[in-house]
Amino acid sequence: MPDQGPLLTPQPQELEELVRGLHAEATPWCPAGLGHHAHWGPPLQRPCAAVSTVHLNRIRDHAVGDFTVTVEAGLSLGALQQTLAAADQWLPVDPPLAGDGSIGGIVARGLGGRLRHRYMGLRDQLIGIELIAADGTRARAGGRVVKNVAGYDLMRLFCGSWGSLGLITALTLRTQPLPRHRRRLAATGPSADLALLRQRLLLESPLSLELLDWQQAAAAAPRLLIGLVSLDAMALVCQEEVLRQVLPAGLVLMEVDPGLDPGTPDRRIPAGSWLLRPAVPPVQALDLLTDAAARGWSLQLGAASGLGLAEAPFTAADDGAVEALRTSCRQRGGLLTILQAPPEDRLPAWHDAPSRSLIEAVKRQFDPLGQLAPGRLPGVQPPSAATV
Repeated sequence: MPDQGPLLTPQPQELEELVRGLHAEATPWCPAGLGHHAHWGPPLQRPCAAVSTVHLNRIRDHAVGDFTVTVEAGLSLGALQQTLAAADQWLPVDPPLAGDGSIGGIVARGLGGRLRHRYMGLRDQLIGIELIAADGTRARAGGRVVKNVAGYDLMRLFCGSWGSLGLITALTLRTQPLPRHRRRLAATGPSADLALLRQRLLLESPLSLELLDWQQAAAAAPRLLIGLVSLDAMALVCQEEVLRQVLPAGLVLMEVDPGLDPGTPDRRIPAGSWLLRPAVPPVQALDLLTDAAARGWSLQLGAASGLGLAEAPFTAADDGAVEALRTSCRQRGGLLTILQAPPEDRLPAWHDAPSRSLIEAVKRQFDPLGQLAPGRLPGVQPPSAATV
């Protein structure tokens, strides 16, 4: 990985001029947010100036009655949640984090977390976006209300772009009422009964679950994690009664201590661990967990989405174990992305997508000089990794 360039922390009024200057000099640069996740994803192919949004940290507007909030991109998720909680609201996202994550950085990586089961993905939370393109041009799309069709759909294009198309400066997002009561329950038992429970909960049950996740510790059998949520305590009790009515006889249901739940939103990914993002068709998720390639990994997969995370210490898994899990995903019609790896690792974070030519055409429109985050274009395998 090339040596990193300087870390630039401009004031808001300096940002546009700074980007114009970088463009005029054809200097490679990379949006950096708060800088805690710069090592995630593919290594940059050239030394880049890192442009931080640390000073873009204001809440511009919180329309409490409309359940929307407009924030600058450098505001941390924790600070936003704390402010929203004072109004009994929250932003229903739980992305994996290595440290404080900025709102802009979270959207740029597009990793919303397992709460997508109930609240949909990050793209569905976005209402409006403001950004600065590679040449310093400011642009915006969407607006400040939920029913809005103004402009091109830059919001979904930039969500998951990994800083390769421009610098996100502000976002307008949906908020939700803050849940007052939660329960996390785990169902354990034979795989066939777990698969039957999954089917009943997704297709037959009246429950509207906050999450439904396959989980598997490094040396344990798969289990189904079920998240119940309500604004009312009695309603939560009724939900659990309904859940027990559809529970197959061969399964055991137990409460999960939030502190022991590996997917707890405020948990930080250890610096010495692999972090992978497997994705398979939902009906293949349990089959992936029981494959030999999954042994040694702590895994969670959305029972309805097939998206999840895999973790293992650097000392417990090597490139061969990562490639075996990636192959297992591909054999089941899925893929695997490497988010965090040892600094010396040369495995490609992602492979070419079938739409590579279209992705590269979009990149040329937004960044004709190829300045932004060189080597980090999702769906295009980084050049150095192509020869590994």
